[in-house]
Amino acid sequence: MSTSPSPGPVRVGVLGASSIAARRTLPALRETPDTTITAIASREQAKAESFASRFDCEAVHGYERLLERDDIDAVYVSVPNALHSSWVRSALEAGKHVLAEKPLTTCAADTTALTRLARERGLVLRENLAFVHHGFHRSVADLVAKGRIGQLRHVDAAFLFPPLPPQDVRYRPELGGGALLDAGIYPVRLAQYFLGDDLTVAGAVLRHDPASDVDVAGSAVLASATGQIATLSFGFLHTYGSRYTLWGSDARLSVDRAFTPPPTTAPLLRIEGQNHAEEIVLPAEHQFAHSVAAFAAAVRQTVAAGADRDHDSWAATTVRTAELLDGIAKSAIRVTATEGI
Repeated sequence: MSTSPSPGPVRVGVLGASSIAARRTLPALRETPDTTITAIASREQAKAESFASRFDCEAVHGYERLLERDDIDAVYVSVPNALHSSWVRSALEAGKHVLAEKPLTTCAADTTALTRLARERGLVLRENLAFVHHGFHRSVADLVAKGRIGQLRHVDAAFLFPPLPPQDVRYRPELGGGALLDAGIYPVRLAQYFLGDDLTVAGAVLRHDPASDVDVAGSAVLASATGQIATLSFGFLHTYGSRYTLWGSDARLSVDRAFTPPPTTAPLLRIEGQNHAEEIVLPAEHQFAHSVAAFAAAVRQTVAAGADRDHDSWAATTVRTAELLDGIAKSAIRVTATEGI
């Protein structure tokens, strides 16, 4: 049975004291009226206490102890990728709704199993892929639907950034590191956003770093059932880039800072046709706050209705993302990074 939230905000317990949690999600949880942070658990007591002091909640030493608490309605899971599956499962089995950091798991089979478990338990399970909650993507989709670029033919997307510190968890294969899961998930989901879930991996390349034994960059080509193409690039070997271009029969639409826009940044869209160019500035939004608010709303609705009415559509898209990531990993030609990272 799911935990019944108190009349106030959804009470959230946090598993893991990660960088993304500290920088993005925990501030959003603290600032969203419909959520409150009750406790933060870490395997290191000092780290739990440091985070708890910063976010005005209780420190818990050990993940198991947090899941045993009855003053928590939902759990935000922000442990290393390879540990997502086991701790999301444990949280669901403890009757907690779950918001899990992306990727939900490291393979499609585990993702499928967890979505089924959440459905069986009547619990909300969501992946914290925040960019899909930013309103400017809906605005872009509306422009495409209205024919502003003609017929959409091609999606080109990239999420690229410079090398990380050598000790970063993303360089550890045993913890689910690598560029495909960390950065590649963004352009893959972006392709789904505009072309739908019926996509096939047509080809891929992954650049392998022998020192860390993870992929540090890559590209993939996806094809839709109706003949549209998506070309995707990702990695942490590059100057920063976070953008996409939608190529249409009449014009192209480009977006920069597409996946991680700061909450105070107003997104800029540029539409270029044969004989004209137009720029449109859209409102700034806090996509992590939107992600947290959407999760809290789903928890409230589920408790009131006895079932998560949006589960099946969310699960289908999330599972398909995992399947496409699996497909890229399995079919990719692997090349070796010969210079240092």
